[in-house]
Amino acid sequence: MHPMLYLRSDDGLFRRRQIPARRLCMIVLLTGLSLVWDASQAAGPDHSAFDAVLLRNVQRGFVDYAGINADPAFARFLTSLDDTRAEDLDGGPARLAFLINAYNAFAIRGILDGYAPSSWLASYTYFKRRKYPLMGQPVSLRDLETRQLIPEGDPRIHFAIVCASISCPRLSSRAYIPEKLEEQLDVATRAFINDSTRNRYDVQRKIAFVSRLFDWYGEDFTRAAGSVQKYISAYVSDPATAALLATDGFELRFIPWDRELNGTWRRPEEP
Repeated sequence: MHPMLYLRSDDGLFRRRQIPARRLCMIVLLTGLSLVWDASQAAGPDHSAFDAVLLRNVQRGFVDYAGINADPAFARFLTSLDDTRAEDLDGGPARLAFLINAYNAFAIRGILDGYAPSSWLASYTYFKRRKYPLMGQPVSLRDLETRQLIPEGDPRIHFAIVCASISCPRLSSRAYIPEKLEEQLDVATRAFINDSTRNRYDVQRKIAFVSRLFDWYGEDFTRAAGSVQKYISAYVSDPATAALLATDGFELRFIPWDRELNGTWRRPEEP
């Protein structure tokens, strides 16, 4: 005996119909696949899309903004940031990688929209006034940093998020992913601390010329390691420099911040 289902007829009424067993199995299978597809669509953003955009357009921290602007995968990634919901993330590394990628993507979007942290006034607009759609809510770069990223309690975040200026950490050519987040944060931190264009350590004179990041976010590094110098000592490559930093043996001098854009961008002329 064939199974019975109620199906809508042409007159709009539901009537009983016999469904062959093979056809019923196919309906069940397709329904199951549809549910799996919907679940996958509801999952968090596809970090591989942003990863591909960065690989194509970022080299050694130098950003080809025109290339990103013309890349349709970037627009799709931005859409996925808004479509994602908190329940799509399992917290921990997944949430942190998501927020870091969101910050870097929004920082790029701001440049493409004609904003830039080129002066104190322009920085106010770029970081605080410009809003981006994230998980259904408008958020500024400053809000994302101070209310969501910094409370995670990991100072390495400061070397992973990039604010589009030369003095910022170099933008990675790979997206951050949960499975490799610890390694990626360590690599970003070591790269920044040992970058002589951003931090220089004169052991003989006992003077360290360091990034303004260590001034602006000094409390975060002190909370993590006891002092800014002790924090740096754990990542600096030179043993003599590390030993002196570990005893707070340097005089710290903060290098002026270079607001020049970390890449090339010229907005297309309006038609």
